[in-house]
Amino acid sequence: MAGAVVAAVWAWYLAPVFAAVLVFVVAFFRDPARQVPAEAGALVAPADGTVTEIAEAVEPQFLRAPAHKIGIFMSLASVHVNRSPCAGLVEAVEHRPGRFLDARDAAASAENESTAVVIGDAEGRGIRVLVRQVAGVLARRIVCAAAVGDRLERGQRFGMIKFGSRVEVYVPVEAGFDVAVKFGDRAKGGETVLGRFR
Repeated sequence: MAGAVVAAVWAWYLAPVFAAVLVFVVAFFRDPARQVPAEAGALVAPADGTVTEIAEAVEPQFLRAPAHKIGIFMSLASVHVNRSPCAGLVEAVEHRPGRFLDARDAAASAENESTAVVIGDAEGRGIRVLVRQVAGVLARRIVCAAAVGDRLERGQRFGMIKFGSRVEVYVPVEAGFDVAVKFGDRAKGGETVLGRFR
């Protein structure tokens, strides 16, 4: 804003550039209200973006079991606030340094800088759900406000990843979970139902 004002006075031809950057930054950090579904057993998207992965994978560090893995890619145009997919108690928060590959790259999940949040007793079902914030090419700043011992509600804000990234959700297969989205679907954080516990 200061750049736009100064440019308008001394170098008017630069004012539109500063104004465009200002609009982009304000739009990037927007945080719209969301209508969180009250449906029992539903698990919601932790971020806005495109569903780019639906698979079964063994999560060796926290869940140590086969899990449904759902990956959501957030573009520069997405809302970058991250929300809890379910209600539960934060059991672990772990930051992992790493690379900054394109968040759409299959290797990004394992190699990129990330923060893992483990939510215990998810939706009162005695299971753990893992949410992983993954950095990308431009995303060099992962913000996670969740701490061990915090109680999160479904759809509650817990962090953000700045300037394009990926968020993943892992749900144990043994939990009896049915995925409700498909590859290419657009998700809205805190609103879109990713799946339901049986």
